[in-house]
Amino acid sequence: MERSTIVRVHDGLHARPATRFVKLAKSFESDIELVKDDRSVSAKSSVKLMLLGVKENEEITVRATGADAIEAIEALIGYLENPHAGIEDDGAVQPPKPDAGKPAANRPAHGPAADGALRGVAASEGVAVGPVYGFFPAEIKHENRPLAANAIADEVLRLKQAIATVQKRMDASLSEAGLADSDRGIVAALKDIANDDELTGGAIAIVEGGIDAVSAVIGATSKIASDFATMDDPYLNARADDVNAVGRQICLALLGQEDVNLDTIAEGSILVAEDIGAWDLARAPLKRIAGVICGHGGATSHVAIIARAHGIPAVLGLGRAVLDLKDARTVALDGDSGAVFADPDTAVADRFQAAIAKAEAEKRALTAYKDVTPRRADGTVIDIAANIGSLEEIAAAKEAGAMGVGLFRTELLFMRHIHLPSEDLQAETYSSLAKAFAPHTVIVRTLDIGGDKPIAGVDFPDEENPFLGWRGIRMCLDRPDIFKPQLRALLRAAVHGNIKVMLPMISGVGEVQATKALIEECAGELAAAGTPFAHFDLGVMIETPAAVLTAPALAREVAFFSIGTNDLTQYIMAADRLNPTVAKLNDVTHPAVMAAIELTAKAGVDAGIMVGMCGEAAGRPDLIPAFIAMGLTELSMSPSSIQRAKKCVLDGSKNA
Repeated sequence: MERSTIVRVHDGLHARPATRFVKLAKSFESDIELVKDDRSVSAKSSVKLMLLGVKENEEITVRATGADAIEAIEALIGYLENPHAGIEDDGAVQPPKPDAGKPAANRPAHGPAADGALRGVAASEGVAVGPVYGFFPAEIKHENRPLAANAIADEVLRLKQAIATVQKRMDASLSEAGLADSDRGIVAALKDIANDDELTGGAIAIVEGGIDAVSAVIGATSKIASDFATMDDPYLNARADDVNAVGRQICLALLGQEDVNLDTIAEGSILVAEDIGAWDLARAPLKRIAGVICGHGGATSHVAIIARAHGIPAVLGLGRAVLDLKDARTVALDGDSGAVFADPDTAVADRFQAAIAKAEAEKRALTAYKDVTPRRADGTVIDIAANIGSLEEIAAAKEAGAMGVGLFRTELLFMRHIHLPSEDLQAETYSSLAKAFAPHTVIVRTLDIGGDKPIAGVDFPDEENPFLGWRGIRMCLDRPDIFKPQLRALLRAAVHGNIKVMLPMISGVGEVQATKALIEECAGELAAAGTPFAHFDLGVMIETPAAVLTAPALAREVAFFSIGTNDLTQYIMAADRLNPTVAKLNDVTHPAVMAAIELTAKAGVDAGIMVGMCGEAAGRPDLIPAFIAMGLTELSMSPSSIQRAKKCVLDGSKNA
């Protein structure tokens, strides 16, 4: 069966939307094709899908054959009709403006550009001056070495092992806690390319034809990259760089090598490269990099997207002119105009320093709120805290001025290990967290895990909808062998700071009471063993309609509420927040969701307990005044939103 529709995905099926579309397609057993202008490709190949060049507002047809064809077509059509499909969650980088990627010569200069500069593509705004860090790895050349007939099978095996090695390295990058969400989406797209049959199958076919694996990979990637380069879409043109970067990594694995490690880059350096893969840049110490200059790429490349996500000025597309910078000691770049100066003279350096000073002043205008304690008009302190998932995120949260932690997600601690983490390891982690933020409060959420994100050591049932299944407190109460070590670890950690504990997915008072009984049991066990511990305040996340409607009763059992708007919205609206078909329904500003928040706040205020929010809505300046008016006194968010939120609270109190 088949069905046609008009594509509403913003900017069409470029890399990340294509990757997510393919992932959705692969969740169905049916054979699925996407048809455009009499061309059809497999919907389960991201490379083929991107080469199809599906743009926004174009008509396409989804064709499916198999047992679940109806379900597949409905889901995929829903994805294609959703303008927000494929857009990253927190920290997403929007596609560049229509004029992005044009050579700087065709664009007005907005910075200190002047004659005598090398000119490329203005790919990420801002200016920078710093020492050159050259990234010029040796080119990999193909030999087109013929293979003996009896050597072909071994060479194919060697190629498959190299592909697996690259995928394993990318998986390792994706599991790193410090990888930004926006970068994670890019690395996932690159991994999808490395796993795509258009590339791997093409290379294997060349080897089976009797050519060495390195040459085969270069040949296969060159063909695909050439196909991307000839497309009439600048964003898809840039995917040629991604394919070449993935091909290079496979070649390096075949040769038993890795590219130059960027870990050695010094603070404030300008990264200068003829070419650099998005994966290499994503796993580099980005906080140390003051600017990026590259011979390849444009404003739509993933290198540019990463640079913009991290606020790093970038000039790309210099071509061979970038080689003129190899011997430079310092370099100045203007990411607004695309101008680059090698070893700038005093006049140029002064202009750049003035521009940098101005930008820093604007930044300081916001960072001035770092150590501010925001208060309501009546003097009540509003705690602006951080949502974090690992100890590696502590520094960023404190640097932003977080007044404690409003949500520590413990699931990452479980997901990062091949075995369930021990009680001692958990106690050490929670203690380190408490010490880092003392005397501020640290709210630790007990294990919120389910079939949608399994962990080692727990066999989850196959569920039609894991979000409505055996997860959070439901799983924990059924598995005291997992829950009790975590509770004991939290009791031990409470000795070292202001630990509070929050229960996820609460539906009623009985779950809270059952947890309290387990806590007392754990306290007795620690006391009997002579292990130091301290009691903690117990609270609940309000994220189910049942919790909202029983909030007055819950408020009599706990010390605080924290509203999880992400899940609360999807449950109130009966719309899976990961399903692009119904994404538009996941709107926290919907009257029903706002009414649920207000009901929760009233119940908490009436009972005299703290009411906070740890969902993404907590960091929205347009909603913060409403939440404070409802009685919320704690807002927890990503560190990048903290200073803005403090300013918003203070501005609101002044205008009250």
